Amino acid sequence: MPEPPQLVINTGPILALVAALGDLEVLRIYPRVLVPCEVCDEISAGGPKRFALTEFAAAHWLQRRTHPLDIMPVLLNTLDSGEAAVIQLALDEGIPTVCIDEATGRRMARLNNLNVTGSIGVLLRAKREGYTFSMRDAIRRMKAHGIWLSSQVTAFALTQAGESTADDDSP
Repeated sequence: MPEPPQLVINTGPILALVAALGDLEVLRIYPRVLVPCEVCDEISAGGPKRFALTEFAAAHWLQRRTHPLDIMPVLLNTLDSGEAAVIQLALDEGIPTVCIDEATGRRMARLNNLNVTGSIGVLLRAKREGYTFSMRDAIRRMKAHGIWLSSQVTAFALTQAGESTADDDSP
């Protein structure tokens, strides 16, 4: 399947990518990355540590939407506002791929006939396209920032990245 030229991204993957690599430059593998207003608001709220706020602001090439979307009730009743907005914006703009890490959001996106990737999918695509970084170190940094990854996702990511999955050096 050809790689998608554009992407609508949620809060979770933005935070995970900043945790993994320290910035959002890896998203430049997509010629067009859209961020719904609702996601911008979630990131701007920042939480107590204001994590990823500076890196998000520095990624001036992201296409940030400034107005809230008219979101289908079924999405709002099932998902948080960021995930619902990501799916709604993709549907409104005819963008076939969304970047969501949470299982319920991914399921709803698929039910709406959207392709789904997540933070690990973005990192794997970046590796395929020549970005040089250690997937193992990226996963360690994600986990150190409280990003939860299952052992299956971790093993898959390491295998796909061509890095050892031996127990003695797992992230």
